[in-house]
Amino acid sequence: MTARKGEAPLTRIVPQPGIMDIALYEGGASHLEGKTNVLKLSSNENPFGPPEAAKEAFLRAVRDLHRYPSTDHAALRHAIGEVWGLEPRRIICGVGSDEIIHFLCQAYAGPGDEVVHTEHGFAMYRISALAAGATPVEVPERERTTDVDAILAACSERTKLVFIANPNNPTGTMIGMSEIRRLAEGLPEQAILVLDGAYAEYVEGYDAGTSLIAERDNVVMTRTFSKIYGLGGLRVGWGYGPQAIIDNLNRVRGPFNLSNAALVAAEAAVRDRAWVQRCRSENARWRDWLARKLAEVGVPSDVATANFVLARFADAQEANACDEHLRSEGIIVRRVAGYKLPHCLRITVGDEASCRRVAHAIGQFKGVR
Repeated sequence: MTARKGEAPLTRIVPQPGIMDIALYEGGASHLEGKTNVLKLSSNENPFGPPEAAKEAFLRAVRDLHRYPSTDHAALRHAIGEVWGLEPRRIICGVGSDEIIHFLCQAYAGPGDEVVHTEHGFAMYRISALAAGATPVEVPERERTTDVDAILAACSERTKLVFIANPNNPTGTMIGMSEIRRLAEGLPEQAILVLDGAYAEYVEGYDAGTSLIAERDNVVMTRTFSKIYGLGGLRVGWGYGPQAIIDNLNRVRGPFNLSNAALVAAEAAVRDRAWVQRCRSENARWRDWLARKLAEVGVPSDVATANFVLARFADAQEANACDEHLRSEGIIVRRVAGYKLPHCLRITVGDEASCRRVAHAIGQFKGVR
């Protein structure tokens, strides 16, 4: 349909309900105009990158660029199963854990259904719910921490999915397995609990819910290779859950959703347990150091469990002013007003030099105010 001259364009081509309620996702900035030696601490990337074995596997994959990748991801699923003690047939692989989240909403939620998430939870829960035509239901947290009672109170006969990130992004907080178990047991019978474990590897001894999945038919776990494994640029994630749910997710998964290069690099990365241990140890050391140094200059944070610190300021004005100061020093962190935390800045834990640099810059900022 063509509009007359001077009139607004007319069209009957419109998206599905919910699509126009999705704000375009904004990733962490990478560049600062006029600045060199920019320090990017805005995307929770592993400063040490992937293990050497993953890099070598990626380079070898260039020989097979003309070949289609595996459709069943068998080699990667078996490697994950071997490392984590899981049944490979109950593992699904996707383009980051984001795609697994999208599969869950596509397969289990639609118009008239509700998808529950916490107020400071990962943005993709709401986005994927709206994309499926479902209604996202936001639940308050308690002191930036998942509140199981509030989630259970928000559930109804329309609830199909409940998402919690544990540890949570961007708060860095987490709840214990006893609370997760209580949540799983209290959900309506038609609802699935999804445990987003993108940062699970940063917590020593945490199984991210695998023991609970072994006992129940209403719990699914998602994981990623973008964080501790250092493969954010390849976009590989996976999920684990009851066989019936995984089978349904595979019905909506594209047959060639992961490239050969991504598959072989992820397989090499997951098998390098020593690299993961080293990254976990270094992250914990410098995360605790950074949190302590920020607290000493009057910038508190919650006890962090992932690879970032959520720095709290007096108000949004101070947080934004600190961000501008950091940018003037060539340092990029993440404003999180979109997560209803306008008075906070999320700071990725880098290597020693990076942590010292950002701590010094924030100390300067607090000292001149």
